[in-house]
Amino acid sequence: MDILNTLSQAISKATGKTFTADRNQHAGGGSINQTMKISDGHTSYFVKLNRPELITMFEAESAGLQELAQSDFVIPAVICSGKNPQTAWLVLQSLQLGGGNQQSFAMAGENFAHMHRIRSERFGWSMNNTIGSTPQINDWTADWSEFWKTHRFGYQIKLAAENGYSRHVIDKASRLADECHQFFSHDPFPSLLHGDLWSGNLSFDDKGQPAIYDPAVYYGDREADLAMTELFGGFSRSFYDAYNQAFPLEPGYPVRKRLYNLYHILNHMNLFGGGYENQALSMAESLLGEIRA
Repeated sequence: MDILNTLSQAISKATGKTFTADRNQHAGGGSINQTMKISDGHTSYFVKLNRPELITMFEAESAGLQELAQSDFVIPAVICSGKNPQTAWLVLQSLQLGGGNQQSFAMAGENFAHMHRIRSERFGWSMNNTIGSTPQINDWTADWSEFWKTHRFGYQIKLAAENGYSRHVIDKASRLADECHQFFSHDPFPSLLHGDLWSGNLSFDDKGQPAIYDPAVYYGDREADLAMTELFGGFSRSFYDAYNQAFPLEPGYPVRKRLYNLYHILNHMNLFGGGYENQALSMAESLLGEIRA
């Protein structure tokens, strides 16, 4: 049975309405999954495909989208997920997305401020998920510095050692992990985080409403979300102004954002190699310098 028939049957079962896909087209996305839009000429769905053993990645993404539905953002509805011996799939509502203006980015900033006020009792989440294709460990933890040391830096350092990166970068990152508690005098509470908040995962629907997707959800310091928005180019100034007006950041954020973004650079190093090793080393050395200063 070809994939369109498989997806048509899964969607029909999930929705209770007969759906027979007769067309598909490649959809833009990241480098982790194969993506496409399928349609019967009336209704369209967004589909992600990957190897069957990665079905848990799609299950965690489904749960993450449902967690984010507490927020004011437009979130694509989860239709179904499943697998057969050849492939795993995740079927989502197909949103009509486009670019935003200053007003819509300001609305996104306000929405994130409100979302970050949704809190848990502890740091972590009810299940592990992935950041890119890397496992992200979300074991519930009472202390933020312990969570960051063990489940963020610690896991990436372990992968770096397994991947054969130099002792220099591993030692510097390990020293920083051991001292990361020194950066957290602002005493963060566990906020609902998107977890992979860069410009590719924020857009706007046909009514100009902010939409988010492709999450790596957990409950953590809200600054970790904001930091990542600045890692790959940043958002509109109106986004940050609106966020800070709704939920002002604590003193020390400019240093802490470098600490939080080092996690993503280490992850990119482990996923893609290349120049990320030098960037990770430089960031770790700079942050260690902040401790000594």
